[in-house]
Amino acid sequence: MNEITSEWVLKAESDFDAADLTLHGREAPIVDAVCFHSEQCAEKYLKAFLQEKGIRFERTHVLGSLLGLCISADKEFKKIATDLDSLEGYGIAVRYPGATATKELAERAFESAGRVRAFIRKKLGIKR
Repeated sequence: MNEITSEWVLKAESDFDAADLTLHGREAPIVDAVCFHSEQCAEKYLKAFLQEKGIRFERTHVLGSLLGLCISADKEFKKIATDLDSLEGYGIAVRYPGATATKELAERAFESAGRVRAFIRKKLGIKR
């Protein structure tokens, strides 16, 4: 794995850990933060895959655009489209007034991020 890919993976793992901690490590979860970090984890894993494959991508937070690029390299990425659709927007929407997550949404976002994470880690040959 190249150095920049490894950096993307480390950043994605940091977001996954932050989502986990804010969901499970407190009596009252910080649901907006869980959704945000879940989306960020998925986004950074998509970027890690693209980096590793040498596919250029724009600076974007649009998961659908990143997914399209991943699918161009590996059709199996269609398997995570539903999870990515459910995370779309959490990187921006929950950070501003007018949108608030619930605990149920936060739990689903974290589960979706976990599936995306596992799928891409396997594609990158990461065992653990």
